[in-house]
Amino acid sequence: MEYDNDRPVRPNYRIEIFYWALLILINPLVNSLTIFFYDTGIWWVLFIVNLIMFPAYLLYANLAGPMLLLRRRYVFFILLSFLFFLVALTFLFAVYSLVLKFPLSAFEKFYFTYSRSTITRECLWCILNMALAIAIFFIRKALDEKDLLHHVQRDNTFFKLRYLRARLNPHFLFNTLNNIYSLAKDKSDLAPESILRLSKILRFMLYETGGAYIAIEQELKIISDYIALEKLRYDDSLRINFNYDIEDMKQPLPPLLLIPLVENAFKHGVSETRDHPFIDIHLSANRHQLKFLVKNSTDKSAEEVNATEKIGLSNLRRQLELLYKDYSLAVEQYASVFTADLKINLSSHV
Repeated sequence: MEYDNDRPVRPNYRIEIFYWALLILINPLVNSLTIFFYDTGIWWVLFIVNLIMFPAYLLYANLAGPMLLLRRRYVFFILLSFLFFLVALTFLFAVYSLVLKFPLSAFEKFYFTYSRSTITRECLWCILNMALAIAIFFIRKALDEKDLLHHVQRDNTFFKLRYLRARLNPHFLFNTLNNIYSLAKDKSDLAPESILRLSKILRFMLYETGGAYIAIEQELKIISDYIALEKLRYDDSLRINFNYDIEDMKQPLPPLLLIPLVENAFKHGVSETRDHPFIDIHLSANRHQLKFLVKNSTDKSAEEVNATEKIGLSNLRRQLELLYKDYSLAVEQYASVFTADLKINLSSHV
């Protein structure tokens, strides 16, 4: 899944529609449940009146909010609000005069008739609706900003991951080319085969790792290809054991997430082991729990191992921070054995 930094942010209209519907319905509901409790027919009259007034409040919110309040033009906001208040009341009583032409009960006529009590009541309703309209505008603004922040954070994570992978690929390529150089220098017949295997790995990196995920079977293949490439450097003294237990081969996994641990085992482990070099790799992924254990021989001390943890493992730690909430990466050394133990709850993806 690619993220486009230039795409428009889509506002969440559902919550905004809910509040505007509440503004339309609050007057009919309050009056129907209090003054006209036994007169259900008047509810529709009040609803239609508020529906007629709705565009005015919508216009007020979209004028007063972005053009005046956000720009801190408070004097003009007060003037606009006062002008809107007068125009809204005038229009409302014009609508009431039309309502009075229909057959109504005496009490209903009293409710819509122009009088001091009616003016007071409608002034309070108008002020309340104006306040609600402004509140809805700021609710929409807050939701838009939250959505924008979410997209910016997601894009930021995506580009950070791209940057980390961009650092990892040259590092990987540099180490592999060093190996091929050693074979070529020794005039080994394995040099052409190593170049061919490297080209396959680079083709994968170039064309298969652009998205956010790949199937775990593809990650297994790149690990197998890398192991086969590295084995060309060693004789039969190197023992490699690679096994896996995967519940779903299509399980999504960020590309090249596991390869740094394998590369580290070769680069800082068996390549510097004089006697009985070995690498044991076990990968399991069941019920969204991934476990990746890499053990390798090493002649380095624990202090030397810690000092050599540079681009590969540090990039992996940073990627894990950006990708998952629930994970652990333990790196330990016992005597002449170096162990990297990675555990990820795949369902905890950020």
